[in-house]
Amino acid sequence: MDPIEGFTRLSADEKLDRLLADGLIGPEDIELILSFRHTDPLVAGFFERMTENVVTSYHLPYSISPNFLINGKTYHVPMVTEESSIVAAASWSAKFWRSRGGFLTTVLDEIKVGQIHFTWDGQYHQLAEYLQVFQPLLIDESRHITAGMDARGGGITGMEMVDFSEEADHLYQLRVSFLTADAMGANFINSCLELMAGRLRDHVAAAFPSVPPPEIIMAILSNYTPNCLVSCTVECQSKDLTGIRGADDPNQFARRFGLAARIAEIDPYRAVTHNKGIFNGIDAVILATGNDFRAVEAGGHAWAAKDGKYQSLTRIEQTGDLFRYTLTVPMAVGTVGGLTSAHPLARLSLRILGNPSARELMQIAAAAGMANNFSAVKALITNGIQEGHMKLHKRKSH
Repeated sequence: MDPIEGFTRLSADEKLDRLLADGLIGPEDIELILSFRHTDPLVAGFFERMTENVVTSYHLPYSISPNFLINGKTYHVPMVTEESSIVAAASWSAKFWRSRGGFLTTVLDEIKVGQIHFTWDGQYHQLAEYLQVFQPLLIDESRHITAGMDARGGGITGMEMVDFSEEADHLYQLRVSFLTADAMGANFINSCLELMAGRLRDHVAAAFPSVPPPEIIMAILSNYTPNCLVSCTVECQSKDLTGIRGADDPNQFARRFGLAARIAEIDPYRAVTHNKGIFNGIDAVILATGNDFRAVEAGGHAWAAKDGKYQSLTRIEQTGDLFRYTLTVPMAVGTVGGLTSAHPLARLSLRILGNPSARELMQIAAAAGMANNFSAVKALITNGIQEGHMKLHKRKSH
């Protein structure tokens, strides 16, 4: 097949004509594509500006999972997902735990990380010592970028030098920590890092004139956020785990649930599927609020492997008659800026949630993840996952 030259410069209709001419789509496909294109030209234009080479819109269902009780407050949670069982699972868990104290959530930290990777022929100990000199300079020279964030309680919180020279010759990293208030902060962090990379090169070159200046390889935020964590817990007495179809004995249910949770801690094959069930709920909320589900998932899976073995993101505690189940997950989200402010449905989602802060949204998304995971494990140890799934899939296919 011949390459398509200049495709990005064509209008949406011209793109369709080209795809039709090249045999990639047929005349019948044009009608389908146009049926999904928004009829309001302002909205259609908005979608075209969001990304490249747009020919139509790909719609996903927008649902509400009601009655989440989180830290004593009720939320009706918007979710964007194509899988009906995800919304059903979240809604079931929300109802189940509402009468048992709801979801108890805590933000453990909100630190995000950026990295400046560079090579330098000098010695690491010289860099590490000199960091104490040029750290305040870098912060001061970035002030015109950070001033607004500083005023909102965010900004640069620290720096450290990291030595990678044993893994790659002369490779070092300046790791910078940030607080980004209610913004996810990717653009803010990257702007700071790119400025600081140039200043780092200049400062090191001036301090060590006998050594060639550092070569900046890249400056970029990290989507691994082990210090931007949220936890979500559900707990009750084992005897109160009642009203679950397929589980007549609540104590037996608690025992089987605990063993299923332990299997996910022990076996990476199970852990991946277990964690996927968590992200079923988290991703749906992240999408609905215009955040980056790919970044959140990447950070979560890295956290699951932080101890050198991929494990579940949940931990089970059963002492006496206590049933306590906790999810801990890194999550970098925002409620201002980017798509959260630009996309009308993302703005609507945040209004439905009561215009939460980024901290609050972390907790809501974590509760949605816990809700889906609890429902999935419950199904697995009772009637099997297929019963509920297949009923919903059959309904969806008719």
